[in-house]
Amino acid sequence: MRFVLAILVLVTGLVVASASRAQEFVFDGAPIADIEVVGNQRIEAETIRSYMQLGPNDRFEPAAIDRAFKSVFGTGLFADVAFDRRGNVLIVEVVENPVINRLVFEGNDDIDDEILQQEIQLRPRIVYTQTRVQSDTQRIIDIYRRSGRYNVTVEPKIIKLDQNRVDLIFEIDENETTLVERIDFVGNEAFSDGSLRSELLTKEAAFWRFLSTSDVYDPDRLAVDQEALRRYYNEEGYADFRVVSAVAELSPDQTAFFITFTVEEGVLYHIGTVEIISTLPDLDPEELYGELEVDEGDQFDISAIDKSVENLVDTIGTLGYAFVDVRPRYDRDPENGVINLLFEIQEGPRVFVDRIEIIGNVRTLDKVIRREFRLIEGDPFNAAKLERTQQRIQNLGYFSFVRIEPVPTADADKVRIEVEVEEQSTGELTFGIGFSTSEGPLGQIGLRERNLLGRGQDLRFDISLSGRRSQINLAFTDPYFQDLPLAAGFDVYRVETDRDESSFNEERIGLGLRAGYELTEYTRQAWRYTLEHSDVFDVANNASQVIQQQAGTSLTSAVTHTITYDRRDNRVFPHEGHYLSISSELAGLGGDIRYVSTTVAAGYYIPFGDAVTLELTAEAGKIQGFGQDVRIIDAYFVGGNNLRGFADGGIGPQDTATGDQLGGNVFALGSVQLSFPLGLPEEYGIGGRVFTDFGTLTDTDAQCTGVGCNIEDSGSIRASVGAGITWNSFLGPIAVDLAWPIAQEDYDEVEFFRFSVGARF
Repeated sequence: MRFVLAILVLVTGLVVASASRAQEFVFDGAPIADIEVVGNQRIEAETIRSYMQLGPNDRFEPAAIDRAFKSVFGTGLFADVAFDRRGNVLIVEVVENPVINRLVFEGNDDIDDEILQQEIQLRPRIVYTQTRVQSDTQRIIDIYRRSGRYNVTVEPKIIKLDQNRVDLIFEIDENETTLVERIDFVGNEAFSDGSLRSELLTKEAAFWRFLSTSDVYDPDRLAVDQEALRRYYNEEGYADFRVVSAVAELSPDQTAFFITFTVEEGVLYHIGTVEIISTLPDLDPEELYGELEVDEGDQFDISAIDKSVENLVDTIGTLGYAFVDVRPRYDRDPENGVINLLFEIQEGPRVFVDRIEIIGNVRTLDKVIRREFRLIEGDPFNAAKLERTQQRIQNLGYFSFVRIEPVPTADADKVRIEVEVEEQSTGELTFGIGFSTSEGPLGQIGLRERNLLGRGQDLRFDISLSGRRSQINLAFTDPYFQDLPLAAGFDVYRVETDRDESSFNEERIGLGLRAGYELTEYTRQAWRYTLEHSDVFDVANNASQVIQQQAGTSLTSAVTHTITYDRRDNRVFPHEGHYLSISSELAGLGGDIRYVSTTVAAGYYIPFGDAVTLELTAEAGKIQGFGQDVRIIDAYFVGGNNLRGFADGGIGPQDTATGDQLGGNVFALGSVQLSFPLGLPEEYGIGGRVFTDFGTLTDTDAQCTGVGCNIEDSGSIRASVGAGITWNSFLGPIAVDLAWPIAQEDYDEVEFFRFSVGARF
């Protein structure tokens, strides 16, 4: 009998309280008269019965009892469950899992409690189970390993309390960070180990990386490094390159990692024939060759091919083809090292945007993100526009992470666009210190919120002081005023400047109203109205007669109009692209001052590889007074940052009797600069440059006669050559320039050395 019953227990999975009870449990098919629950404390008996999916009048059958047992035990609420039978009554005995009263982390100095709590599943008032504890323990270990602490130990402990509650404590021994001691390569012949290491995000441990985590082993980063190697080789002509293996070995004492990449370089390829074919009606492929970034004889470069595909898609899209698919085809000839390239253009699947879903934005309103989309619901799907949308959302600066993906729907001709963002802090409290040869000691304090109330509005207040200038400014910008594609805002400011080069002090107090909007994707138009009170004071007794005559106050009412076309890849540190800006200002709509001025600026940036950039920039302007002379404080000044090798305001019209700069009504500037790395590790952030600057400033309205006055205004071209370095240090950018004038006038003020260092906290 016992043997038969043991078999039944094994088959049904029943947990029976004791052998004596097991003998009484008989599966005879009799109806269940009642179900009695015992041992429960917090959980109602009726709730437990509902889990069983079994009730009175059901029968004592193995399948039904087995199903009920698994349902109850599977809730995770119980440490133990046992079924028993007394007559026709089913007895359910349970031992409830305790509830977590308090969850504590001890020993975690490197990672905050909040971060650990976000990663684990257990919480106070959650049912404690051994399985969950083991899972969360492993998750904590994984978190520490991602931060480089592979020798971490985590021990969970519980303190039992009354009412079946426990305090759960994770005791953590973080140990030392496990760094990458060495990175080796096997199979590389075309490029040295040092060249390949510079392409990796993972770096070898060094004392100067104390502010970086790049030398901490991270398996996710290692996967990115493999892709970086593939991309690097593909850009350098090795189309067949592959990473055979990437092995990270932990030292026996678990204090360091040794990483080895085994690679197969393959053949160095050059481009053979380049051909474009199309199946689209009325599209002539011959008109598209100008969009290609590759040509016959070029070294194979996957980036140039990808750029060519992007150019073709954009150009064909502007011709009215909403659905287009451009695919590069490669015909490899390894023996001769040649790849024949074919761009195949065909009609893509007719897919439309069904809907756009945004997740992750807790504070930022949906409309702030949606207005950056180049696609809306119902539009034909366009991958180029989707990529541009992602770039625009990232450029907002509100999110640390942005992911946009098209997701198929049940309808083959529709796609759902899923946007996932992770918000970052947009409020800033900044303190700044620094020094420059032009401004002297620098100090700044500022408050800014770039995403006010989650509406994308920008509010800024800052105060700055230097040896030359003091400034206080309040600015507000709404990038979509009244939900229109119109950026509107205002500025209220006060600026006091010590004009040493002209022997006077200047104060400006003003209000500016501005508005800007896009004419095209890359062209922007802006308007600004300024009402400004200015004061020329503290004029030196020995200052030029011209300056002494201009002492006093005035009121300027001016309108400025600017159009900018900008195709630079980065507005702060451009590497590729070009821009053109034209600005005109009209003063005289009220106030005391009347003039019109026009300024034109342009730049062209030519990349050579990933790190070398040739910069060609130029700027010119002219100001003309109406019925009055142009004041010195409205005239142009050249020198310093815009003409290196010369002091601030160091060239142009000058009263040589006093040495005071008078400014000019016409200026022209140009610069040719080559920026490049210095061969130091990329994380140093040190780059070099060589340059030549040239320009002129002329045509002053200043006039004086008599003894003690001699105005020189040659209008000649000044020029300089020089070199410099910039270090993006933890103290802020540090820039040093050495420049030598090669064309100058005797009365010009030259400056061979410029230095600036700044920090913002």
